[in-house]
Amino acid sequence: MVPFLPAVPFRLPAGRALLRGGSAVLAGLLLVLSAPPGVARQAPGFAEQVLFKAGDEPGSGYACFRIPALAATPRGTLLAFAEGRRGTCGDATDIDIVVKRSTDGGRSWDPLRVVDAGRGDTHGNPAPVVDRRTGRIVLLSTRNAGRRDAANCAVPCDRTPYAQVSDDDGAGWSRPRELTAALRPRAWNSWYATGPGHGIQLTHGPHRGRLLVGVNAESRQGSRAAANHAALALSDDGGATWRLGAVDSFPVAPDGTYRQMPSELALAERRDGSVYVNGREQNGTDLGNRDEAVSRDGGAGFAAPFRALPDLYAPTVQASVLQLRPGRWLFASPADPDRRRAMTLRSSYDQGRAWEPVERGRRVSADWSGYSDLALLAPGTAGLLFEAGRADAREEIRFARFTEEWLGRPRRGPGPTTPDLAPGARGTRGAEVLGGVRRVAGRSGGALAFDGVDAAVRVPFRTGLPLGTRDFTASLWFRSRPGARPEPGEQPLLWMGGPGGAPKAVLRAPRRGFSGTVTAVEGTGPARTATATSTAGNGPYADGRWHHVALRRGGGRITLTVDGTSTSVPDVPGTVSRTSTFGVHVGQRPDGRAYLTGDLRDVRLYGRALTDGELTRLRTPDAAAAHRDLLLWLPLDRVRPGAEAGRRGW
Repeated sequence: MVPFLPAVPFRLPAGRALLRGGSAVLAGLLLVLSAPPGVARQAPGFAEQVLFKAGDEPGSGYACFRIPALAATPRGTLLAFAEGRRGTCGDATDIDIVVKRSTDGGRSWDPLRVVDAGRGDTHGNPAPVVDRRTGRIVLLSTRNAGRRDAANCAVPCDRTPYAQVSDDDGAGWSRPRELTAALRPRAWNSWYATGPGHGIQLTHGPHRGRLLVGVNAESRQGSRAAANHAALALSDDGGATWRLGAVDSFPVAPDGTYRQMPSELALAERRDGSVYVNGREQNGTDLGNRDEAVSRDGGAGFAAPFRALPDLYAPTVQASVLQLRPGRWLFASPADPDRRRAMTLRSSYDQGRAWEPVERGRRVSADWSGYSDLALLAPGTAGLLFEAGRADAREEIRFARFTEEWLGRPRRGPGPTTPDLAPGARGTRGAEVLGGVRRVAGRSGGALAFDGVDAAVRVPFRTGLPLGTRDFTASLWFRSRPGARPEPGEQPLLWMGGPGGAPKAVLRAPRRGFSGTVTAVEGTGPARTATATSTAGNGPYADGRWHHVALRRGGGRITLTVDGTSTSVPDVPGTVSRTSTFGVHVGQRPDGRAYLTGDLRDVRLYGRALTDGELTRLRTPDAAAAHRDLLLWLPLDRVRPGAEAGRRGW
């Protein structure tokens, strides 16, 4: 057995607080214990170790390990599966399915064993599911011809599903048998994948005992993509036979795009017996990187098509779901919406109908991270198997054991908010106030000061907010901190859309002047960007005065107006709201890699390009908001305390 190493002492960086209420998780809201590579990390209720790493398996020939899957048996044995990739870390190389086994709840592990040897081909996508009535473990997987280089499987890729079983708690495994006739329709001829990650067994209702595993596939007609399919495979005889159940297919549009491409499905059963399905959104035109659907007939069909989850922040990646207890579910995924890093656990207290925001989650690691799987080890204790690394998420696969106490108490009450007075926001709580935001005197009334560390205001998703291809106007007042030294970096004022190269519309205040950026995408073409800049005067940090800044899209132009002076550049065609995680962020990049130092007030967003005259009226004191197409209006003149008000000093 390979035991955990001793706990490693840790220190906080000098001058940094342990916790700061409301901080965004990517900026250090939650404490992450650090230790040298390969050394276990421990804290009360939490322990972690590296379970799979190429350098730790001498003589194996594995270049890396990827695609974790985790299963707990009725006897308490824990099985950690992975792909052992030989030669290269490519997705279509010589790949074995390997496993490590623990009989003490993940505290120590048996040596690595090969469950399904590739022998030059790709044997991967492990998807285990346990029949808790018999103890049988069924492992579904997928095969394709292997390559000697690191390239992907050529499209169309002929991939076939297989199944094998263990009746001795994972110590031995049957020979794999092919399931193509049962689980892969002939039209699914371009791509096919099981899981990855664990399946479930139903425990309620008329289909009690049924085994379910997620699959996804693609179809082609000749050389052209035709459709994407998200589906459930089901078995009513303990894995002896399988058939397809629920299927949701999305045809390709004439311009070559998909509305949605759900894949890599994670499953959980609700108390009423319905099946919740949470999937990776691969490359559809809907807004968001996660999708969900529900089956109310034991997995035989979906109650409605998959829908996007635009405000569940995650990059494009496989993720995992687990019922920790009936009143608390967990969602594990990297939390950076742009890159695969910051593995974070987020809770749902209504069985997946809503997930807590990222700043309320519990960060497992600040390192690069990728695929994951969750398993219940004991009441109130769970395990997380996940890809991670300090330089690359493919460096190793780690196992973390944690308790509900370590996760923290449920935080269902709202945090601090600031009112949104737009007509479409009536009945909402307003925008969420995060981190070190404080109220200050404004140009006319109050304003909010942002500390450049973790302060931000985030607007929850509403269907009317994504701008898409329409014209718009974003308007706000900004003041540099009086007497403060000019800050380096991009200084985000208003960020609408995703980070990185994702579609978006952004107002920034760099060291001198202001800039307005629109990044748009049309059809299957690449994203294109237009930026208008203003460097008039001595720059926004020189005077500590209020400046009115507006970004307009209309008439084929992008126009930046600062204190009545405009700069215009040609527009780029397409939508500014596609594929990426939704975000309207004030004073913050959505990935938390930049924060504003300065004061803001009167942030407005219109669903059309205002005229010069209308902008002039907005610059008058106490400007009325009686404009049509007003989508967002944050006066930023006050903060309403939330459930954490006593601790945060509001």
